[in-house]
Amino acid sequence: MPRGAATYALVALATTATVIASQALISGAFSLTRQAVQLGYLPRMQIQHTSSETVGQIYVPAVNWALALGCIALVLGFRGSSGLAAAYGVAVTGSMAITSVLFYVVARHALGWPVARALPLLVLFLGVDLLFLGANLFKLLDGGYIPLLVGAALFTVMAVWKRGRALLALAFRNLMIPLAQFERKTHLAGRGLTRVPGTAVFLTSNSEDTPPMLSHHVRHNKALQRSVVLLTVITERVPRVGAGLRVYVTELGPRFYRVIIRSGFMQGTCVPALLHRAARSGLLDVDLDDLTYYLGRENLLATEAGNMGRWAEGLFGFMMRNARSAAAYFDLPAEQVVELGIQIDL
Repeated sequence: MPRGAATYALVALATTATVIASQALISGAFSLTRQAVQLGYLPRMQIQHTSSETVGQIYVPAVNWALALGCIALVLGFRGSSGLAAAYGVAVTGSMAITSVLFYVVARHALGWPVARALPLLVLFLGVDLLFLGANLFKLLDGGYIPLLVGAALFTVMAVWKRGRALLALAFRNLMIPLAQFERKTHLAGRGLTRVPGTAVFLTSNSEDTPPMLSHHVRHNKALQRSVVLLTVITERVPRVGAGLRVYVTELGPRFYRVIIRSGFMQGTCVPALLHRAARSGLLDVDLDDLTYYLGRENLLATEAGNMGRWAEGLFGFMMRNARSAAAYFDLPAEQVVELGIQIDL
């Protein structure tokens, strides 16, 4: 076979392999991003379902653009295959070493293996992985630092977001009052509290106490809808939650309900559809045709007085401002959403 024909055949084969590998990379990045969002490690993003039959077939525009810009930046930055090979080698061998450590953690804590059974396998796998990783670290300055920088950046973003959400939940918890105390105050101030037609749904991450937005709404507006729903969405650490276990309703008083919606990390959460399902089953006796969703809008101050520090809180605030809104994430009708603001220093 002439040399030119062989070259063309190899180029075609390499192109096909690249397309297959890139599709696997893109699908994996979409899936991992969605699961990280569901588990609270990344801000909410726009996630589009591209199939009515396969729930895991999704498209994440932000991740797709990030991958495209990253590929273009790598090509323009390296201008050759040697640097790209160095980056690829460090990325693959580093992933192999991390996978071995994760295997040990899963074997010990999820599978219940004893140390005597899990540790020898860890030593075996990690011994091989570290040899490959050590060999590739000699190419660190030739481009191998790129995956380390990207990994450190992603870890920082995820750690700051997780920490910020925890501190934000703690700040809201300090603003909450026990439900019995709120009901007692509302009853004592009943003469000045006007009850109007309709249903008010207050989204809250706390499934026990009174949401700050409810107290804020009553204190400033001196009015409350006749039907009130305190709604909490919980993401379970399982792929999917069965249909019969997704909605749990507790009647706290006359036309006063607490609703807990459970979703798996691979499930979407369409709140209006789930509320209609609960109403059709007789669990909720509210007017869903005249319904208003109340959401909190946090304004972060980012000062030195907080626990996160100025730069971390600034990064967290930037991510919050650019995250997909809760209304869009939970498929809430825009014309039925009211946002109440509050200032917090984390």
